[in-house]
Amino acid sequence: MNRNIKFSVKAVLFSKFTLAFSFVLAAFSLSYFAMAQTDAYIIAHQTPIVLHAARLLEIESGKLFQPGEVLVLGERIVAVGQSVEHPKGMQYFDVGDATLMPGLIDAHIHLFLHPGAEDLQTVEESVPWRTLIAADAARADLMAGFTAERDMGTEGAGSADTAVRNAINSGLILGPRLRISGNAIDIMGGHEDANRFNPAQAVLSNADRANSADEIIAVMRSQHKEGSDFAKIYETGHDSMVNGELHTPYQYTEAQLAAAVEEARRLNAVVAVHAMGEPGTLYAAEAGVASIDHATQLSDETMRLMKEKHIPAVPTFAIFEYFAEHATSPETKAREEALLKFKIGEFKKQIAAGIPFAVGSDVGPFPHGTQARELTLMVRYGMKPLAALQADLIEGAKLLGWADQIGTLKPGYYADIIAVPGNPLEDISVTEHVRLVMKNGSIVRQ
Repeated sequence: MNRNIKFSVKAVLFSKFTLAFSFVLAAFSLSYFAMAQTDAYIIAHQTPIVLHAARLLEIESGKLFQPGEVLVLGERIVAVGQSVEHPKGMQYFDVGDATLMPGLIDAHIHLFLHPGAEDLQTVEESVPWRTLIAADAARADLMAGFTAERDMGTEGAGSADTAVRNAINSGLILGPRLRISGNAIDIMGGHEDANRFNPAQAVLSNADRANSADEIIAVMRSQHKEGSDFAKIYETGHDSMVNGELHTPYQYTEAQLAAAVEEARRLNAVVAVHAMGEPGTLYAAEAGVASIDHATQLSDETMRLMKEKHIPAVPTFAIFEYFAEHATSPETKAREEALLKFKIGEFKKQIAAGIPFAVGSDVGPFPHGTQARELTLMVRYGMKPLAALQADLIEGAKLLGWADQIGTLKPGYYADIIAVPGNPLEDISVTEHVRLVMKNGSIVRQ
């Protein structure tokens, strides 16, 4: 999320830079591929692996196995428990006083953003350059223990995220499992439009523009053709605090969002919305979106619908904290701190109401690889550590469409496993200090 206006050069850059980009990406991919093949931490898929630690977390129940072991063969988990079979020829890794747990999930990231002036980086940096930055960000997130992520918009880089996802899936580069959206969808003059630029310069929007249900559907079909997994829609903005209350205009009606949800269903996809507050959050819940991201202000009726339809809120505290701590003026700092304070109060009400949550950090404007801070903040502001981990892993797996595949350590699931020092049920911040990362049965960090 960015409350500053961000803009970028549109897809025309692709035609201008296609040839140069193909050579650069090829060289970049080959270098990463070579790294992956020579890195001592990449273990051959067909060798049985046993991971041993002082503890293993069963995420559904919160039970700790002491000690804990996982047997992995290929890309899948074979056995989990206090002890498992030790096959002949296995490779054995003892990570000591640590807890084995599923790889983390970040349901709200921006691979194509990095710290700095977002409105300038999305205009001044070419799409090829931003794609290389995105590939590096994906690697940083994986090394921090995030084995699955949902990229909530390339911020003007179009469908370049398709290339990053496909390069990860083919083994050319290291990164998490990805669900991608391409550009977000926005109205004329909306959250991501070029509202503060000289109109004579015709600066392009940082999102794909759609002003009606028909236009939303047309954009979604184009994005789907270019490889998107879901649609991300800006439903509210810009935000302001007035007398301690959040004010944020809606962008699409409930009927328009419902048309998007229906089109997504036809495409075997979903719709996620950036929605800070009412009435946009209510319209999103009524339409049946997959998630309401940021979700700072939710009415009682909105929360009732979210519980009924099992629509998770994705709070993204980490970006709010970062904006408050890195404000460029006293006035901006006061505004960001007021917004964060309001958000914390509303979050406590949301927990009490029993709505579902997933975990997303909005990483990108702050450094990739540091977003486990989100879990720490969710616990600081009212969640129990186990509830925060269940929101991240169980709800996150559902939200990304990988339920029964990731998010827990069970036989048959993908071997996406991390080890953290100590016990995350006692100190959630240990998730910020991952020791070991295994994705798809390969150890990528030890």
